[in-house]
Amino acid sequence: MTRSNLPLQYGIVLTDNENRITRFLEKPSWGQVFSDTINTGIYIIEPDVLDLIPYQEEFDFSKDLFPLMLFKQMPLYGFVADGYWKDIGNLDEYLLGQKDALSGKVQLEITSNLHDSYYAYDDTKVENDVKIIGNVHIGHNTKIAQHCTIEDSIIGNNVTIGTGTKLVGSVIWDNTKIGEFSEINNSVVCNNVFIGSSTTIAENVFIGQECIIGSNVYINPNIKLWPKKIIEEGAVVTHTLVQEERWSRELFTGPRISARSNIDIYPEFAAKLGTCIGMAFKKNSVFLTSRDPDPFSRIIKRSMVAGLASVGVNVNDLQMISIPQTRQELLTNKYVGGFHVRRSPRNPDNTDIIIFNSDGRDIPIARAKNIERYFYGEDISRVNYKEIGKIRFPERTNEIYLTRYMDSLDRELIKSKHFKILVDYSFGLASSILPQVLGDLGIEVISLNNYVDAQRFKTDPAEIHQEYDEISKIMKSISYELGFRIESGAEKISLIDERGIWYSHQRLLTILTKLFLETHRDREPYKIALSILASKEVDLIAKDYNVEILHIKNSHSAMMDATIDEKVLFVGNIHGGFIFRDFLFASDGMFTIGQILEMISRTGWKISDIDRMLPTRCYKSAEVKIPWEMKGYIMRRAMQYSEAFPRELVEGVKIFYGDNSVVLLPNSEGASFFIYADAKNSSQCHQLITEHENLIYKWKEEF
Repeated sequence: MTRSNLPLQYGIVLTDNENRITRFLEKPSWGQVFSDTINTGIYIIEPDVLDLIPYQEEFDFSKDLFPLMLFKQMPLYGFVADGYWKDIGNLDEYLLGQKDALSGKVQLEITSNLHDSYYAYDDTKVENDVKIIGNVHIGHNTKIAQHCTIEDSIIGNNVTIGTGTKLVGSVIWDNTKIGEFSEINNSVVCNNVFIGSSTTIAENVFIGQECIIGSNVYINPNIKLWPKKIIEEGAVVTHTLVQEERWSRELFTGPRISARSNIDIYPEFAAKLGTCIGMAFKKNSVFLTSRDPDPFSRIIKRSMVAGLASVGVNVNDLQMISIPQTRQELLTNKYVGGFHVRRSPRNPDNTDIIIFNSDGRDIPIARAKNIERYFYGEDISRVNYKEIGKIRFPERTNEIYLTRYMDSLDRELIKSKHFKILVDYSFGLASSILPQVLGDLGIEVISLNNYVDAQRFKTDPAEIHQEYDEISKIMKSISYELGFRIESGAEKISLIDERGIWYSHQRLLTILTKLFLETHRDREPYKIALSILASKEVDLIAKDYNVEILHIKNSHSAMMDATIDEKVLFVGNIHGGFIFRDFLFASDGMFTIGQILEMISRTGWKISDIDRMLPTRCYKSAEVKIPWEMKGYIMRRAMQYSEAFPRELVEGVKIFYGDNSVVLLPNSEGASFFIYADAKNSSQCHQLITEHENLIYKWKEEF
C-alpha cells in the first residue's frame, strides 16, 4: 500500500492498529474517502489462497477475492511502503513516470555514460552544436544532427534526428527517424515511426509503432495515433485515429467525400462535418438532404443533419431519393445547398457524401476548401438551444420531378411507338418513380429487381456478368426492342439490344452521340462535351454535323461544368453517364432512358442498326501499380516523353500516334497509373498497352 493525495481513482484500504485489513473500497466517492491509503496492486499470498478462485470465471482480487477472505476472517494484512510508486495504466501516467525517472525521483541503474550534461552510450553520435537542456538520456547507435535542441527527453536506440529539430519533454522509442526542423512537445513516439521534416507534434500526443507522418504536418494536442497510421504531407490532424489507416490532407475528392464506411466515415465524423457545412452556409439558412437506401447512409445522413441543426441551419430532409431528383428540387430556389449520402457505386466498402450548391450543381472548390478550414481548424460556433435549426420533411418532390420529366419529352411521339422494353432497376431508387413514368408513356415493360433493397447491391464482376448473361437470354427469347440496366443511384445506365448484345459504355457513348447529333440538326451550330477518354469513333461521326466537340475530364463535375456554356447541349462520359442540358445540368439515368426512346422514335432507327452503321475501333485499358509518392514523377516523365508527339493535356497526358492514341492518367484515389489505348484494331491496341506499361515500369525503376 501507499499514501495518495488523490485516492479517488484507486482502491482505498482500511486497517486496524495491527495493520490488519478491515475493509476495501474500490473506486470510492469523496464521501467514502475514509483514508488516503490505497491499494498498489502488489500482493504476497499463500498458495492455498488460490483455491478460493473459481475455475474459468471472472474473479477480481480487490472486488472478489479480498472481500471473500475478510468474510472468512482469513488473515489479511497491509504494509505501507515508502519509496516511489505510480500506476502507469494510462498513457498520461506513463509519460509522467518517464519524466519522474529522468528527474531522479525513481532510483534506476543507468548503464550509459555521462557526457557533459546528458547520458548516452559511446556509439551515439551527437553533433557539437546540439543544445542539451535539463535531463536527457540517449540510447545506442542514435544520431542527432546539428542545430537540434533536446530538453528533458528520453531517446531510444537507433534513432535518427535531422538538423534543427527540437524535442521537449518527449519519449522517443527505438528505430524512429525524425526529419529536419520538426518539433515534438511532451509526447511519446513508439518504435519504427517515420516523421517528416518541418512537422509539429503538439503536447500530449501518443504515436503508435510503424506510423508514417509526412512533412509539414501539424498534430493537435491530446491526439492518439494507433499503430501503422499514415498522415499525408501538409495535413492537420484534429482527432484521434483508431481504425482509420490514413489521415488525408484534404477531405474532398472534387465535390464529394469518399472513404471507408464506419472506419474513415463514421457518425461522429459526420456530425462534425455537418457542423462545418453549416458554418460554411451560415445560420438560419435552409439545407436540403437526401440519401440512398443503404442503412449506413441513413446513419450518416442523420448525424450530418444533427450537426447542421446544432449551428442553426434548418433542414428539409427528402429522406430516400435519387440524386437527380435532389438536384431538381434544388432548382426551386428554396435552399442554400444540399447533400446526398450514398454507398459508393465504385467501391461498396465506401460511403460517398456529395455536397451541392443552391443551384443543384456540385459545390465549387472554394466552398469545399472553406468547409475543410472549419473541419481542421475546429472553429465551430454552436447556437443557443433556442436557435437550433428545424428539421422538416417536404412533400410533392416526386410530383415536381415527374412534371419536369414529362414536359421535357415528346410524349405523344413515344406513345405512338408502343415500345416493349426490359428494365433492370438494380434494386435501386429508380424503381420508386420510373415505372410510373414508363406507364404514362404507354410502354410495355418487363421489370427486373424493381424494388429498393440496399442489401442486394452487386459489385462482384462475376455476379454482374452472370446477371448480364441471364438478361441476354431473356432479350433473345422475348424479342423486345431494348433493355436497360439503371444503376442503383439512378444516374447511369447500360444498354442491351434485341439481339441480346450488351454495349460497352464506350460504344454506348458513340451510339448516343450519333442519335443526339442526328435528332438535333435543327439546333446547329452547337457544342457537345465528351470525355477525353472517349474513342475516336465520336470524332469520326461528328464530321458529318455542324457541331464542335469539347474534350473534358472524365468526371461528373467536369460534365456539369461543361453545361455552364449554354451552347453545350449534350455531355457524355465512358461510365454510362449522360447529360441532356435542356432537362438538367447533371447525369440522370432515368431521363436518359426516356431521351433514348424519343430519339429512336424520331429517327426510326434500331440501336442494333446504328451499331452496324457506325465505325468500330478497339479500346483497351490497363492499370500499373506504383507508390503514391511516385505519381508526380511518373507524370513528369510522361510529359517529357510526349513532347516529341502531338498530345492533349486535358486530364493526364493523351499522346497521338497517327490515328491511334494513348492516355496516361494517374489514379486520383489509389497508388496506380491508368493506361487507355484507342486503336484501329485489337493487335495495335494491345501493342500500345504493352509499350506504355513497359515505359512506366522503366520510369519506376529509375525513380
